[in-house]
Formats: sequence, structure tokens, C-alpha cells
Amino acid sequence: MNIVCVGGGPAGLYFALLAKKRHPDYRLTVVERNRPSDTFGWGVVFSDQTLGHLAQADEPSAREILQSFNHWDAIDVHFKGRTVTSGGHGFCGIARKRLLNILQERCRALGVELVFEQDVRDEAELARRYQADLVVACDGVNSAIRQRHAEVFQPEAEPRLCRFVWLGTRKRFDAFTFAFEETEHGWFQAHAYQYDGETSTFIVETLESTWRAAGLEEMEQQQALAFCERLFARHLDGHALMANAAHLRGSAMWIRFPRLACRNWVHRLELDGRRVPLVLMGDAAHTAHFSIGSGTKLALEDAIELAGALDGGDMDAALARYQDLRMVEVLKLQSAARNSMEWFENVARYSAMEAGQFAYSLLTRSQRLSHENLRLRDPAYVAGFERWFAERAAREAGLPPPQAPVPPMFTPYKVRGVLLKNRVVVSPMAQYSSEDGTVGDYHLAHLGARALGGAALVMAEMTCVSADARITPACPGLYTPQHTAAWKRIVDFVHGSTDAKIGVQLGHAGAKGSTRAAWDGIDLPLESGNWPLVAASSQQYIEGVSQTARAATLEDLERIKRDFVRATEAAADAGFDWLELHCAHGYLLSSFISPLTNRRSDAYGGSLKNRCRFPLEVFAAVRAAWPPDRPISVRVSAHDWVEGGILPSDAVEIARLFKQAGADMIDCSSGQVSKLEKPVFGRMFQTPFSDRIRNEAGIPTIAVGAIYEADHVNSIIAAGRADLCAVARPHLANPAWTLLEAARIGYTGAAWPRQYRAGKLQLERNLERERALQAANAGLSPQQVAARLLEG
Repeated sequence: MNIVCVGGGPAGLYFALLAKKRHPDYRLTVVERNRPSDTFGWGVVFSDQTLGHLAQADEPSAREILQSFNHWDAIDVHFKGRTVTSGGHGFCGIARKRLLNILQERCRALGVELVFEQDVRDEAELARRYQADLVVACDGVNSAIRQRHAEVFQPEAEPRLCRFVWLGTRKRFDAFTFAFEETEHGWFQAHAYQYDGETSTFIVETLESTWRAAGLEEMEQQQALAFCERLFARHLDGHALMANAAHLRGSAMWIRFPRLACRNWVHRLELDGRRVPLVLMGDAAHTAHFSIGSGTKLALEDAIELAGALDGGDMDAALARYQDLRMVEVLKLQSAARNSMEWFENVARYSAMEAGQFAYSLLTRSQRLSHENLRLRDPAYVAGFERWFAERAAREAGLPPPQAPVPPMFTPYKVRGVLLKNRVVVSPMAQYSSEDGTVGDYHLAHLGARALGGAALVMAEMTCVSADARITPACPGLYTPQHTAAWKRIVDFVHGSTDAKIGVQLGHAGAKGSTRAAWDGIDLPLESGNWPLVAASSQQYIEGVSQTARAATLEDLERIKRDFVRATEAAADAGFDWLELHCAHGYLLSSFISPLTNRRSDAYGGSLKNRCRFPLEVFAAVRAAWPPDRPISVRVSAHDWVEGGILPSDAVEIARLFKQAGADMIDCSSGQVSKLEKPVFGRMFQTPFSDRIRNEAGIPTIAVGAIYEADHVNSIIAAGRADLCAVARPHLANPAWTLLEAARIGYTGAAWPRQYRAGKLQLERNLERERALQAANAGLSPQQVAARLLEG
């Protein structure tokens, strides 16, 4: 087989040597437009895990790479005059030029033909010249081959918000260093690491708007270098910054990172009756932000996978397997890289944090590195952070400081007059088990069990403010005295038998009402007995299927507002500790907020502020009727997942409006406003919405969505991405999820339900009495002990 690689970077060279090693009879040719010694980067970074992959793929080249690496374990974060250090991370740096030379030498040793200073302008002609059976396009992020066949590869390129420049310095950094400096124009950050005995990479990054405001767009290279040297002088210790892109003029060395993904990686060239496959690899196929050191890693792992795929013999099957496997892995890494990239694009969002929490947020920014990962790497760092976090939480809650480090998940939190023992909330989850709006024994068992299970706050499912506000006939309400009495029975049990708090979520189904229970056909209208529906505008939730809701009149709005007030007063009478106003998921109040469902032309439609007007009026009425010492949270859909719908940037403005109205927290959910939605699911997938709202709008938040481990909760709370975490499905599977997770991470200080705590104290007293008896009887014979027992 004849294989030609276009591009002599790490991807092309590594694939060529691996393929040649596995198939010595193949002819492998690498064609590169630059000279062997040319390189336009400084150092590249690999994790210890990546080095392990290289050693398995080709031990000789891995050995040479390892011998050339500079290894470090620590990460230093410099922020506001403080340095926070975390260890155990295991990274290696190597000069890009040295890496290329090692791979070039290994290629030559195996018999790969290397052709330099040849620019490929016609890959079909190249394939003919070499009689290629396969062409591998690894010609970088600006791949000309990809662009020439864009209709097949379907690339999606997204220029991001920051400008950055790759520089070098003789200052040797003994840790991977992140340095942040604030200017009158905004924040600049440096990513620095040593990669050989005398040189370090020094990347300077800032927002495009800050870059322009600082005048860097107009500066020549030497002026820009001098600017960066002054800005980061305290980190450079008098060393100069160096550029190695002399061929670039003016500000051209500053790059906007392009996030790139291709829908297809394989094309076939028609050559003289032959169909020759053309496959993308490395940056030609995808990019991932440099802040997680992933570009070269991805390229080398592409090469490993493609070389292995060729062993099967069937070329079409091999390339399909390569594309399918690598696309999944790239998607995972790009997701993490996006989180990391967006963190650096929004440094100002986190700049109000203290240095310790700022550094923790940075370390966990990709959501791949978690609290327990950090503990494994550096137990002392995590113990110190937990001690600081727990002391601050206790101080803010008006409690004495703890005597030992406490995982963030189990720190107290106080809102108005309500003190929560930890940061775990049982999400409101529809149970479809009420009769005429009245809750019963099922709800007592359901909510009571979860209150006994260790969570700080148990939220009852959406409770409707009138009979025509219900989602289904089996949904609970708070619009008759019987409803209040039934709820009071459950609230009294929670207060009398546990140390949890209990909250109610008030809502109105709007256009999503008058439907069947989930197991009878979710969102489908009732077969009979339907009631009239109202919404912000006339609509059907499922087009052609759902019952049509009419647009609410001003009289309807006044009535609905009164219904919310009546339900609020009833909730207070029932003794609920917490109230949440449901303004999400396409229900009535949500239908006013989203432009997808609000097409009104009066004062309640149009701009975002107008669309929020009625929900804010309801909130104000509810706040006035609710006891002032009890909190109110507002659940919002922070993303409609539909073009033209609510975006996270809108959610920040919505949160600001509710904050001004007196809301204590924003419960950050998303979606379910339209059946056209295309959500992107994943672990903690909605947490970024909470992070943004909390740190931009300046209001406490509740994070929800695919949070299912203590590690998730600890990471979210510690990093300041939320103040509470709502956990749903895990609590359905195990009412004592919180206590189980405490045991799983080895934390023994989780609060016990009252009767269990009493039993535990009695057990401890019995053990103390037994130990005292043993001490008193020490040295006595069994007969003497028996005599003492008989004497009492």
C-alpha cells in the first residue's frame, strides 16, 4: 500500500512511523511545505497519561521523548498578589522543535520518506504521482485540503473571543504557571511552563475587546513584547519575552483561537477510475483549546487510532471505524476544552472571588478534574481549602468554626432565617399521586423518607395554585383548606422527625396543563374531562396534538395573581420553610418569559423586560404574602435549546430582574419550553448556567441536572458555581442518597435524622459504660466480676 501524508507536524510524522512499523512493506511518504528545522511554536505539554499511550504505541520514540521532557507536578496560580499552589498534576513539557526532530529521526530509521519544502496545491495530482492508495490530510488548522473539499467535510469553525500570542522566555518556571493581571482595559492572563533546561513557553491571552482597548492592534512586535514584559514583570524576574514569528508583521502574531469540528473526516478522490480515500487527521479535523494542552495530544491519538485501524485490511471499514471512534473521543475533549476556554474568556466573572476559590475554580474549570481528583493529587491542598471554605461558611451562617476540614457539600448555608445543614436539595419531582389536588400517605412516605435521608432541603413537586393550573388531575394543589391541612401533616412530620427543611414549589401549568400522568402518555391531553387552558399567547405545546391554550386576558392575569397569593398564604399556614416560584419549562410564567411562546403586543410582550413583567408582578405579590424571614427561589429555564429562544445571556438579565424584586436564589434549569429543543446532555450539563448567573448577576443559585455524586456537589459548591445542588433521580433510587454519599467519601460528620442521632448517642453511652466497666474490672477473675455484677 502507498500512503501519502500531507503535513509534517506531529500527526503526520507519528502516523507515518506507526503505520510503517506495523506494515514494513507499505510505502509511507510525508510531504511538508516547511524545512525540517522550521517551527512556529515553543513548547508542547503532555500529561503523564498521554506519555503512557505513546510508550504503548512506539517505545523507541517514547523513550527519546521522555528523555527530552521537563517534568513538573505543581500548578501555581498568581492572583491579586497571592500564589496558590496545587501539586500532583504530572505534566511534561518538550520543545516542539525537539519533538518534531525525534519523530523525523524515527521515521527515517523505519524507512518513511520525508519530503520537505513542497507545498501541496493539488492533492489529486500528488496522489497520482505517488500512486497513493490513501491520502492523509494533516496540514493543520488552516488546512487548504479541508477547505477545497468543504462540501464533504462540512467544517464548522467558530472564532472565539480572546486574542493570544505564543512567546518564549529564559525565565524557568518550576510549576505550570497561571498569572493574572488587571489593567484599566480588562484582564490579561499568562500560561507559562518550562519545556527544556533553559526556556519556557509564555502564552499571553486576553479578550479581543481588551486587546484592542490596550492598543495592541496597532503595535509592532517589539512594542507588543515590551507591553507584555511590563505587564507581567513581577512574574518574569527581569527576563525578556521572545517571539519566533519574525515573518509576521504588526499584530499578526496575535491569534483568535478557532474552535473547529468537521461532520465528516473521510472523502474519496476520483483518480483515473480509482477511488482514493482522503482522510483528515489532527488540527485539520478538529481543534481543542490550548488551555488543556490537548492539540498535540489529540493529533497523536488520531495517529495511533488510524494506524491501528489499517490492520483490518478493509479500507472502507477501517476509515469508518477510525472516524466513529475518534469523533467520540474528540467530542469529549472538545466539551472539556470549551468549558476551559470559556473560563479564560470570562476571567472578570470570577475576579470578585478570593484567591483560594479563584484558583480552585480555575483548576476544575473543564469539569474533568474534580474535588476527589484533587484530593488524590494533593491531599494537603484540599484539606487546607476545605478548612478555609468551611470556616467561611460557618461564619456566614453565624456558627462556630468546625474543628476539622469539612467537604463543601456538608457545610451549612443560611438564607434569611432558614439555616440549611448542608448544600443538598431534593429536587421537586412530579409523582402524579394526588387526589383532587390533595396529597396523602404516599407523599408523606415519599417526602418523609428523603427528609430522613440526609438532604438539607426537600422540595415538594410543583404544587398548583388552582384546579385549572394543574398539569394532570393527579398533581397536588394549594387552593382549598383540605390541601393546606394535608400538606401541614407532611411538613409537621419533617419538622418533628428530621433536621431537614421542606419547601414548596408553586406553579401554573399554562399550555402544558390538562394532560395525562407520565406513564399514560407524557404531555398528551386527557382523553376526557379536559379543562380550558391559558398561556401568554395562544399556542399548542405539541403542534397538532396538544389542547390549544388561549392568550390570557388582563382579567385572567389578575385572577391568576390572586391564586398565587392565596396559595402562598396557605403554604405559610402549612409551615413550609421555603417557597419556589416556577418560571421555567414552558409553564404559564415561563410562557411569558420566552420569545418562543410570548407573541403579545401589549405591555407584557416584546422586550425581555416586558416579557418578565407578569412573572415579576406575581413574584412581588408572593413575596409580600410570604413571611419575611423565609426565602423564595425562582426556577428559570436558562436556555430554551431552540434557535430564537432564551439564551444564557438572557438568563443573566432575567436573574438580575428577580434579584431586584427580592428573590433570594435562582434555580437554574433549562429546556422543556418547546418540543423543537435540541439540548446537549452530559454530566453536570446545566451547571455552567448556574455558574454564569451566580457570578455575573451576583445572586446565589441552585445547580441542577445530571448531578449524581458527592464529588459533583463538592466540586460545584467549592468552585462557586452554585450555592446549593438539587439532586433528583438519585434520590428517587435511594432516599438516603446524601448519607450514602457521605459514607462513600469517608465523611463521618453528616447530620443524622433525629431518632437515628438519639439512637447513636445511646449506643455511644452504652459503649462508654462498657469501657468503664472493663476498666473497673481489670485484673479481676471471672468469678469476682460475676460477684460484682450480682451486687449491682
